[in-house]
Amino acid sequence: MQLAKTKLDRDQRRELILDVAQGVFLEEGFANASMSVIAARLGGSKGTLYNYFKSKDELFNAYVERRCLWQDEIFAAPLADETPETTLRRIARAYLTRMLTDFNLKNFRLIAAEAERSPEIGRIFYDAGPRKGAERVAELLEGMARDGHLDLDDPLDAAYAFLGLTQNRYFKARLCNAIPELTEKQIEAEAALGTRTFLRAFGKR
Repeated sequence: MQLAKTKLDRDQRRELILDVAQGVFLEEGFANASMSVIAARLGGSKGTLYNYFKSKDELFNAYVERRCLWQDEIFAAPLADETPETTLRRIARAYLTRMLTDFNLKNFRLIAAEAERSPEIGRIFYDAGPRKGAERVAELLEGMARDGHLDLDDPLDAAYAFLGLTQNRYFKARLCNAIPELTEKQIEAEAALGTRTFLRAFGKR
């Protein structure tokens, strides 16, 4: 019982460290952020911080990996009473809602900037984020094809097409901070358009 509590306490402390580190990284950028500042905000010593993460690079990698976990809730299995169109629109709506927020794009810009310095960081992010997300969508689409709703040559190709259709209009504009966060009406309209276009291309004839 004590071992379980110790592990829980350690896990909670690790999550707190990542929360604080995320704030410092976003405010200062990776190059200017320091383990000393992160430790000070935690109210502890650098020694305690190094017990969890051996370097700033290792801490940043953990932050990058955690940023990718949000997509697990979005690409969930279809609900029992959903049609394929309803499922795809739900996924597209949730995807746009999370991906195009100011907060998420700040994280994306930070990670992309650090990938120039360290391609390994870019690989970690891509594998745990965009690639994993596309693979999750491919699994859903493959199931819809087995049930006779879609006509697919390659589920992964279709998944990238679906995600591309969903984000195509707004992603670059939001990434460049050229437009504000989308309204619910804009998100709903874009999710419907992307889904409708996808089903015209891949729906069962």
